[in-house]
Amino acid sequence: MDLQGRSVIVTGASRGIGRTIAMTYVQAGAQVVPCARNREALQSLAADCQSFPGEVQYQVADVMRAEDRQKLVDTTLQSFGKIDVLVNNAGLLGPRLPIADYPGGVWEQVIDVNLNAVFHLAKLVLEPMKQQNNGRIINITSGAGLHGSARWGAYAVSKFGVEGLTQVLADELKDSGIEVNAVNPGPTATDMRAAAYPEEDPETLPSPDDIMDIFLFLASEQGTGNNGVRYEAQEFSLRAAKTS
Repeated sequence: MDLQGRSVIVTGASRGIGRTIAMTYVQAGAQVVPCARNREALQSLAADCQSFPGEVQYQVADVMRAEDRQKLVDTTLQSFGKIDVLVNNAGLLGPRLPIADYPGGVWEQVIDVNLNAVFHLAKLVLEPMKQQNNGRIINITSGAGLHGSARWGAYAVSKFGVEGLTQVLADELKDSGIEVNAVNPGPTATDMRAAAYPEEDPETLPSPDDIMDIFLFLASEQGTGNNGVRYEAQEFSLRAAKTS
């Protein structure tokens, strides 16, 4: 799908799914501002995208910090003049512990990254998106955000929050030209998945490259008209493969 001329912010882009989303978008012609705390990882991402038709203007940022979030949005507007797509991908797993044993400070950190930053960044991009009467917000969710299970702690609670925030925003913005959706990547071979399931063989799982169809679709013109939807990335890719 062609994303030429699209201006995109991708958080948590230093590795895993976020890095792959950013690279996929640049390969499709988009102007991408990937952000993460790791400068070296972002420099590596930019180097790997040099031969692609799009453009990378990376931003070192901690999504927990208000000044970093503002700088991320300002940099995107200064570099590309607009924000077409925000992908809220940055996330922390946190410890797999019972609530009774969960450290309070870690709880707050996981909620800040996985939920509060999603809220704050969405607020920051709404004004420029409203001015252009168009925009896409894609929030990364999880199966843990639909059914609470023991020892999933702040991660599960944060993803329940992302599900609710997506629905509220989608309903509030339904007549604005801005569309808000959630994507569940499903079990994917990433460092976070390995930390959550250390006994699992990552070779049995899809790679991030295998689930990019839904992210391309939602960022493209073909994805217009979808709002408040929770997508299963792996199911979407399977359907796309069958129809191609």
